[in-house]
Amino acid sequence: MTALAPEKPGDPGDPVKPAATGGLADLGRGYLDRIRAGELGSLPAVAGLVVLCVFFALLRPVFLSNLNFANLLTQSAGSIAIAMGLVFVLLLGEIDLSAGYASGVCAAVLAILLTNHGWPWYAAVAAALLTGAAIGLLLGALVAKVGIPSFVVTLAAFLGFQGIVLILLKEGTNVSIKDPTVLAIANDNLSPLLGWLLLAACATGYAVLQVRRSRDRRGRGLAGTPTALLAVRIGAVVVLGAVAVALLNQERSRNVLVNSLKGVPLVVPVIGALLLLGTFTLQRTNFGLHVYAVGGSAEAARRAGINVAFIRIAAFVICSCLAAVGGVIAASRGNSVDPNTGGSNVLLLAVGSAVIGGTSLFGGRGRVVDAVLGGLVVAVIQNGMGLMGYSSGVKYAVTGSVLLVAAGVDAMSRRRTARR
Repeated sequence: MTALAPEKPGDPGDPVKPAATGGLADLGRGYLDRIRAGELGSLPAVAGLVVLCVFFALLRPVFLSNLNFANLLTQSAGSIAIAMGLVFVLLLGEIDLSAGYASGVCAAVLAILLTNHGWPWYAAVAAALLTGAAIGLLLGALVAKVGIPSFVVTLAAFLGFQGIVLILLKEGTNVSIKDPTVLAIANDNLSPLLGWLLLAACATGYAVLQVRRSRDRRGRGLAGTPTALLAVRIGAVVVLGAVAVALLNQERSRNVLVNSLKGVPLVVPVIGALLLLGTFTLQRTNFGLHVYAVGGSAEAARRAGINVAFIRIAAFVICSCLAAVGGVIAASRGNSVDPNTGGSNVLLLAVGSAVIGGTSLFGGRGRVVDAVLGGLVVAVIQNGMGLMGYSSGVKYAVTGSVLLVAAGVDAMSRRRTARR
């Protein structure tokens, strides 16, 4: 007996109904039908991102400078990595409140092994990732096997991991990181040539996937994406990517004689690789289908033969592993690890990124790309308001309001979908 997983939410522009023809008019009507039905996808996040960028650019033109653009990308990378992992847990209707400090524990393991014990970077990074996997395995087992609610388990872990970080760092020691490879993750840039080659590879891969997806739909008797729309999508990716690479390839250093600073930040392809891997896992594998099925109805999934406990444990393992990646990025960006690594507002920004991007708090709906979009929205708010001179208190208040609005939109869209 096979599981009937709910249809994965995709781009609001994707056709959703079988049709003999897939013209632009049919596609437009399908798009509007999905919006009326409450299936907004990432539309609010994309619209909000555009509005915020225009708003801050008009008030502070420096917002669009290449230096600030690069800072936005590196500033948001750690939270985005953690948010990607949270998407897997949120899809099940669960929550992980310990992801922030889990990243801090993994970052502390990395720094101690690198600095105090002289491990090579690859061994220390592997140990940090294995620490994340062990944390996720423990949390997942307590939720799936023991039956403790994830809120309680991860809240206890949130408190416990703070203590573990303090113990590892000798009650407050700052451990510096000097390994050049680890420091390069969040501080170095690709050469201009590599930036263009990366764009060409991404654009080509995106075009191939879009064309293959359209052909697969037609092969199943469904409406394929019109050629004109395919051209618009691929063209938009190429144009936006070219503008970004051209902007980042310009010199950003204030003193070229001291240090040259240009190229796409190295952390961008790292996040891109995680996005590609996570998207493939959710949309192209049986495991991904089972995640959506369990998130839609755990009891129905269990009756369909899905190992619900395994899916839950695996989701927590993935979440904590990506939290470890976020910890490595944070350690690289800060050049050190201290008791605040993974603390403060890290968890709140990560959860906010996933939810603002379009992942539902009620389970069953969301994509890995939501974490990227939401993370950029949060970073734009933090960065733009900083340029305007607002205090941290105002930034937190505005970010919290945006998160509340996103959660409200999700709740209302679900209610509308249920009525229809």
